Amino acid sequence: MSSTPTGSTPGAPRPDTEYLVGIAVRAHGLRGELVVDVHTDSPDERFAAGASLIAQRPGAPSGTLTVESARPHSGRLLVRFVEVPDRDAAEALRGTRLLVAADAITPPADDEEFHVHQLEGLRAELVDGTVAGTVREVVHGPGGELLVLARPGGGPDILVPFVQAIVPTVDLAGGRLVLTPPEGLLDPA
Repeated sequence: MSSTPTGSTPGAPRPDTEYLVGIAVRAHGLRGELVVDVHTDSPDERFAAGASLIAQRPGAPSGTLTVESARPHSGRLLVRFVEVPDRDAAEALRGTRLLVAADAITPPADDEEFHVHQLEGLRAELVDGTVAGTVREVVHGPGGELLVLARPGGGPDILVPFVQAIVPTVDLAGGRLVLTPPEGLLDPA
């Protein structure tokens, strides 16, 4: 997942920031397809034919990849890029982080929807104002999204289901969200 840039207002993207939308896991087949772990709520938009993604590989300069095609496969995507002609080229991209520039992300039309980068870095508070942690990451699971909260003062992270009943308030301007957790959810493991 992407993280909120240091020194920025939580939830407010900076134009020079890039956000993670996928990770190339491995080559698939002989024609250069890549298995991609998706890290976006908008895979149809981010991996649409013709979409341009920033590719970051450890030890290599950033580059650009253009999506030729994408299709679902076992909870992931199989993606072909114009610049990847065969299996060898695809294998060389193993572990590549696929990113999109912040200025390419349009705000959600619905006030009840949020992009991951808007949530990361928000302070998580209980109704009485007690700080429960900071949103470190949003994990997309089969049952829905989970907020990963870093505890104040350290300790193991807390996983909080991102549902209206537990997170009734998201205040982007205030840099916080309010939790009404069921008993035991925030207890140390």
